[in-house]
Amino acid sequence: MTDPRLTAVVVTHNRRSPLLSTLAHLRGDAVPVIVVDNGSTDGTAEAVAERFPEVEVVRSERNLGAAGRNLGVERASTPYVAFNDDDSWWAPGALHRAADLFDHFPRLGLIAARVEVGPERAVDPTSAAMAASPIPPQPDLPGPPVLGFLACGAVVRRSAYLAVGGFCELLFFFGEETVLALDLAQAGWGLAYVDDVVAYHHPPPRADGGGRRRLAVRNHLLGTWMRRPARRAVHATARAVAAAPRDAEVRRGVLDALGSLVEALRQRRVIDPELDHHLHLLEVANRR
Repeated sequence: MTDPRLTAVVVTHNRRSPLLSTLAHLRGDAVPVIVVDNGSTDGTAEAVAERFPEVEVVRSERNLGAAGRNLGVERASTPYVAFNDDDSWWAPGALHRAADLFDHFPRLGLIAARVEVGPERAVDPTSAAMAASPIPPQPDLPGPPVLGFLACGAVVRRSAYLAVGGFCELLFFFGEETVLALDLAQAGWGLAYVDDVVAYHHPPPRADGGGRRRLAVRNHLLGTWMRRPARRAVHATARAVAAAPRDAEVRRGVLDALGSLVEALRQRRVIDPELDHHLHLLEVANRR
């Protein structure tokens, strides 16, 4: 029986084969599925329509990156929305469990799932870090409070997500989750890591580690200038600039951030001191 409380949204770009495999897994979850095709040119939309006629396809004329998910959430009609990448899906019963938690905890805005990677189902290091979150427990949340998540395994309250504007298009992909997490928390919503809501992630081999570090530097700096107090932003920028002469990818990331800094400052909304302190606790714990 279809669970009327939840829709799965999958964003993709020119990855037809893994997407079709993911949709086969999602078919067993008995929830509506919306695929956001981020300007693919490999016949993705046509293949989905042929193989999975029950899946709704939303076509974007250009690649919006993570912000493509906003189109799917807007189209959904259920109170909760689960995010998948085109290479991730859910453990049996995970989505029903997530919906039950949202029903029970009215302040809960986002569930960060336990993400297990590859056929060996190794726990993603980010999930392990969230399980050990140093933010003080909050009794109106079903797990450790967090200020980040993995978008390949997260479930959101649709009304909360839309109210804060969803994912930021400026950040595109990689590390885009932090700004959305801060926006939800600033608006009063709780974000919690829940160990028994499990997502499976089967990413392809990563050959371009340098390119990912470049994106990580860019988006960390932009996100910091968009939401953190000036002293945090200046400190983060100084650290990156100091590392740039000896690391080409950091240097490129800094230059990329400078190219988008005006737009980031236009979107600047500084979080409150307590929230900034909680994020600092997480950063210190992660450095350890």
